[in-house]
Amino acid sequence: MELGSNFAAKLEPFLLMSKSAKGAAAAKLIQDATSAPGVFVFAELLETSNVQELANSQQHSQFYSLLQLFSYRTYKDYLEHKDQLPPLNQAQTIKLKYLSIVSLATERRILPYSFLLQELQMPTIRELEDLIIDAIYLDILRGKLDQKEQQLEIEYTMGRDLEPGKAENVLAALQSWAATTSSVLSALDQELERVASYEAATRMENEEHERIYTLILKDVLDRNKEKPSSRRPGALSNALGSNIPSDLMDVDDPTVEMARNKSRKPPTEMPSKSVRKRNRG
Repeated sequence: MELGSNFAAKLEPFLLMSKSAKGAAAAKLIQDATSAPGVFVFAELLETSNVQELANSQQHSQFYSLLQLFSYRTYKDYLEHKDQLPPLNQAQTIKLKYLSIVSLATERRILPYSFLLQELQMPTIRELEDLIIDAIYLDILRGKLDQKEQQLEIEYTMGRDLEPGKAENVLAALQSWAATTSSVLSALDQELERVASYEAATRMENEEHERIYTLILKDVLDRNKEKPSSRRPGALSNALGSNIPSDLMDVDDPTVEMARNKSRKPPTEMPSKSVRKRNRG
């Protein structure tokens, strides 16, 4: 649930009473609304016709200014113009300080204790921390007290009423934010498309590399299977202890010839006696 989502309902009884309250009764109504627990938004009450009439009343105009103060100004503004405003009771003072923290949080997310002590005129850090803790419990803001760094880290706050003329500034800021966001999203989309294209190209390149590698490997394996044996064992190679190609066996090589001659048996000699007998005859 959003912060301050039930604050508008808390104002409803005062809106109903404002329809019949005029003059002093309307001034009293403003005092009651700004003091009432849980009432932190006042724009609708400020816009009612009977309250608007107080702005032109010399006697009660200060109460109209008081309601403006609680709608969109701060405790520092009250201190600067307290002579033109009704005095605040304790409930009003605490409430205005709560709302002042909300306004200060719109300008910076980190609020140093030293800054808050000055803006809210708090006497001690302990009282300041108690004020902040109460504001968190009342659903006015969400944040973290960093006692080591002496600062308040804001996470969320309720929304305050807008001062007349400030709506245009807020609209311009929102339009600027929307344009910046659109530009960032467009840049992210382009980057995502670039990354997707790069990944697709890389995947195709890897697939093509794998395909070519597979074809080359298959071709090499097929060639190895089809290649005939280039060596045959022979009698000569067995005798010499080495492999000699068969086509060299017919070459007129001295080494081959010597090998052939060694393998032949020498011719048988005739006995010398038979020769002598023939000579005699």
